[in-house]
Amino acid sequence: MRLTAFFLSLLALLGWSSVPAAAQSILRDAETEALLKDMAAPLVEASGLKPGNVDIVLVNDQSVNAFVAGGQAVYVNAGLINEADTAAEVQGVIAHELGHVTGGHAVLNMGAGPAQNISILSLLLGVAAAAAGGGEAAMGVLMAGQQAAMGKFLAYNRSQEASADAAGAQYLSEAGISGRGSIAFFKKLQNLEFRYGYRPRDGDEFYSTHPLTGDRIQTLEDTYKRDPAWTTPDDPKMQQRFERAKAKLFGYLAEPEQVLRKYPESDTSVPARYARAYAWHRESRFDKAQAETAALVASDPDDPYFLELEGQILLESGRPRDAITALRKATELTNYSPLIATLFGHALIATEDPAFHEEARKVLKAAVVRDRENPFAWYQLGVIYAAENDMPRAYLASAEQQVLSGRMNEALRSAQSAEAGLPEYSADWLRAQDIEMQARAELERDRKRR
Repeated sequence: MRLTAFFLSLLALLGWSSVPAAAQSILRDAETEALLKDMAAPLVEASGLKPGNVDIVLVNDQSVNAFVAGGQAVYVNAGLINEADTAAEVQGVIAHELGHVTGGHAVLNMGAGPAQNISILSLLLGVAAAAAGGGEAAMGVLMAGQQAAMGKFLAYNRSQEASADAAGAQYLSEAGISGRGSIAFFKKLQNLEFRYGYRPRDGDEFYSTHPLTGDRIQTLEDTYKRDPAWTTPDDPKMQQRFERAKAKLFGYLAEPEQVLRKYPESDTSVPARYARAYAWHRESRFDKAQAETAALVASDPDDPYFLELEGQILLESGRPRDAITALRKATELTNYSPLIATLFGHALIATEDPAFHEEARKVLKAAVVRDRENPFAWYQLGVIYAAENDMPRAYLASAEQQVLSGRMNEALRSAQSAEAGLPEYSADWLRAQDIEMQARAELERDRKRR
């Protein structure tokens, strides 16, 4: 069976086939998540929050936006990454959103959403829905006048926005990060307002849920220019990582022809090769994708994300055995990053060689221990347990995957089947009971809502 067909079948199994191509979803990629975590870390520390309790989540939405929605998670849209030119600009946005978190401004608790809305960038490239690319059309969803911080979900009032601005400026200052990026990004938003024909009207300053961009720029410029960090240079290594991640995201989400216009083959920089590798791969032009990846690996043979991409392309072009060496090395270099480990485990299984089953089981178990909210990892772990005829744990892995996917009836049945075969009061038996109770409670809530 060709890999594309396998992945389409897998999406159907996971309940993802009904998700429309333009649906808002969470994008997951090991390199990008590591970058966003490192970008946010000094700001989180300055805010007084605990770093381990704050998540920066990438959303597959081409509007230029970021938001919080309850808890301690900051959601950053792909469109915002695409519009930003520097890591410092995104850090300015994150600082502002952390101001909303510490100010308790979020009025809804959306959580991360059901797992059918999770798209794993480094795992399901070949079949994930490709959103419209960048440029003016992609940015046209920008809300005129910034009347809501989160569109249909949240609207902050003027005092909350001013409070978040002030808090964000404080966090940037304490982290030693210049506010120039923040100002530059607000000016981009102002230009977008003008580009799409928005003009303030009398009374807008009073009724707007956000202070108008011009007012915010003036207030923030006055604040930032007095700050000692104003003249601090941007971190060149962080900027280099940002340019890579931005190009990778664009190559993954934009139409291939848009990618090649922005990153022509004459551009041999790392970001350009990254973007083209994804664009070629999405068009199943594996020879060109592999050529770009080979150039990247040759430039730095120990870069785990280059190796991850090399292994991914080999795996999805039907060569799982050839992918193993690169993915094993990438997994080890990242200290078993869960997303990369899951891809490695999948390659081991895809060889259909039982000799790799023990290693795949160990790798996938380590992945789900560190990242339980990865339905594909649970699915793969279930495949291994079933191949080893350990059906109770195969049912338990299925239950984990199904509850993440919001398929509570199936999760209930799988959890009950797992309980029936697991040693009573063992850790796995207790976990199956937890899933059973969770599924029953959710099904009861659904029944009452009808």
